[in-house]
Amino acid sequence: MQECCEMIMLICFGLSWPISVYKSFRSGSTKGKSVVFIVAIIVGYIAGIAGKLVSGQLTYVLALYVLNLVMVSIDLVLYFVNRRREKRIEQGKALERSNRYAGVR
Repeated sequence: MQECCEMIMLICFGLSWPISVYKSFRSGSTKGKSVVFIVAIIVGYIAGIAGKLVSGQLTYVLALYVLNLVMVSIDLVLYFVNRRREKRIEQGKALERSNRYAGVR
């Protein structure tokens, strides 16, 4: 019964990650994202995986932990890709503003 409940929890949590990855990819933005939150979730999934490995409970629930970890890790990578993109855009705007003030066209 405990494994069934854990599986339901992982499935429910896991349903949100593909949506989050899709939104991060499509928007190209870090708005609404927290790198601290994402890393905390990754650490939690790693702890869950370690717990399964240490206890020897190598079941389908372990696969759900791994799948969720992969999805959250992809979201983390997209966070840094999008953040770098946002910084480049902001630097371009700052350069454009400074050129405008300097009279450069």
